[in-house]
Amino acid sequence: MTDSRLTRRGSLVRLGGLLATAVGGAGLKIQTSEGAGPAAVASGDVTCVLTPEQTEGPYYIANETLRRNITDGRPGTPLLLRAFVVNASTCKPIKGAAVDIWHADAGGVYSGFGQGAANRTFMRGIQRTNAKGLALFRTVYPGWYQGRTVHIHVKVHLGGNVVHTGQLYFPDSVTDAAYRKAPYSRRPGRDTRNAVDAVFRNGGHSSLLRIRRTAAGYTGSITMGVHRSVRPRLATLNA
Repeated sequence: MTDSRLTRRGSLVRLGGLLATAVGGAGLKIQTSEGAGPAAVASGDVTCVLTPEQTEGPYYIANETLRRNITDGRPGTPLLLRAFVVNASTCKPIKGAAVDIWHADAGGVYSGFGQGAANRTFMRGIQRTNAKGLALFRTVYPGWYQGRTVHIHVKVHLGGNVVHTGQLYFPDSVTDAAYRKAPYSRRPGRDTRNAVDAVFRNGGHSSLLRIRRTAAGYTGSITMGVHRSVRPRLATLNA
């Protein structure tokens, strides 16, 4: 999925800071320079970064529960996930989008599959975005499994349609620190890091969470720029 004007963070760098986005307490803030302003966004000359599409993977379960805490009491370092959804063309927050996430538990197990087959709900849930475009989830730092870097799967639904399917990632240095503590430390030998992950190489840098350490664990934030309507998707690896 491409846009000839501005669709990747690399394009922002090449334009020398023409458009910078940041998430703060008030949601997405747009900062412009060198003559660019709201009119440039409105005209389409400048757009927010379109979040890259990535594979859904084999572990999706549809129609999960609308809830904020998705842990089902399973162990792990607490992670507060802050997912902002904005219109990639106007940079405005989207209210009422359904953000659907799922990921492995601290032991690298997915609910509904393999060792987790007896339970179909842990580390899965849906939240609606508020007026700032924000959906909040209380979960744990994901574990790893063979052949993949650490990640969270995500879908964004609008009006009953899926407008984004992707994956969210963690800086390797943060994961290294998180995995030094139990229960993660009981599974040494993580075999795949971001740089060698086949899916991460397909736009993963644009889906890295901004991580902040807290007294309880971690807060991860990301802004996902999406189109309000369904667009054709590129074929991706299934992992």
